[in-house]
Amino acid sequence: MVEGGNPGPGGDKEEGTASTYDAVGLSSDGPAGVNPAEGETGINDPDGDILGKLPIPRKLPTIVDIKRALPQHVFQAPVSTSMYYAVKDLVQVAGMFLLAEWVWSSSLLPTWALWLLLPVYWLIQGTFFTAMFVMGHDAGHSSFSSSDLLNDIVGTVFHTFLLCPYYCWKLSHRQHHKNTGNMDKDEVYYPIRKKDDDGSKTLPGFGMGIGWYAYLVRGYGPGSRRVHHFNANHPMFAQHFLACAVSIACVAGWAGVLYQYAATFGFWKLFVHYVVPDFIFGSYTVIITFLHHTEDDVPWYDNSLWEYVRGQLSSVDRHYGWCHDIIHNIGTHQIHHLFTKVPHYHLEEATRVFREKFPELVQTREERILPAFWRMFAKYAAQGTVPDGAKVHVYK
Repeated sequence: MVEGGNPGPGGDKEEGTASTYDAVGLSSDGPAGVNPAEGETGINDPDGDILGKLPIPRKLPTIVDIKRALPQHVFQAPVSTSMYYAVKDLVQVAGMFLLAEWVWSSSLLPTWALWLLLPVYWLIQGTFFTAMFVMGHDAGHSSFSSSDLLNDIVGTVFHTFLLCPYYCWKLSHRQHHKNTGNMDKDEVYYPIRKKDDDGSKTLPGFGMGIGWYAYLVRGYGPGSRRVHHFNANHPMFAQHFLACAVSIACVAGWAGVLYQYAATFGFWKLFVHYVVPDFIFGSYTVIITFLHHTEDDVPWYDNSLWEYVRGQLSSVDRHYGWCHDIIHNIGTHQIHHLFTKVPHYHLEEATRVFREKFPELVQTREERILPAFWRMFAKYAAQGTVPDGAKVHVYK
């Protein structure tokens, strides 16, 4: 166990075996290399000289071993439960909007108090926006329901509201999950090899919310690996052109609605109720996704040393304090990466069992989120470029 991942109580019911990417929540068109169920077959480290020095066991259980140790019901996603959380998210956002409008128009508070409350409103509404994104994220993983149609409808509605092309991001995010911790194939926030470093500097904190939308538009990293989420012709989307085009069209249509709202009620209304909360949501997303896999002693592997379980274990569980439950436990990340079809409302239970059964594999950090983010961003800025021949990269 690494830094305080105290095991908790949990059941020991077993689920049937799995031998394909589909069984762990990924499509069968997985990356070339090791099948998730095959353990470490194919790793090019015969003497254990590299892997043996890392703070993670050299010999790992297979994904089947881990799945058998978890209660079977954590892999189930009842539509009624998922829809409850989806409706709850929509009601939260609508309720905050209506409450803010009522408070501003009621003369209930003096003007100075309204201005003091405005940042509080932005923070809360931005948090609710983030919850909506996580709900669409679950739909993209099919952990919302067993219906692909329902998943895509929910994902499209929730992500379109946030100006994110759902299907395009779903596919790029799938690439991340298939190659987590592989610095040669992962999709975002991976260390960049020296030969691919163009010398450009990133904005502090990746630009926070601005950086999120820059990522959607132009991607991350070297040109050959960047994913342009608003381009349905991108090679990653070749077999899904229509679905991606529909997602992009939905975002364009929603942008038109926002324009009409601003034209009718004024840009200030749009700024207060949408632009700032959306920026805060984007900032949440940058912070959360960066901290998921960036931490001291959490390895990144080159392709010859990478395998599925080892890569997924380069994920860190963090608790997000007052908003942890609001944003659907997205900081509880190791189980999510091992089994993407575990819905968010089962993540905590599955994690307790995982920590009990495999304490030596647990990665948790208790540091407060914003200090952890800025600490690791400074290390990323200083250490994020690695030699061309690096087999493993660990931040120190």
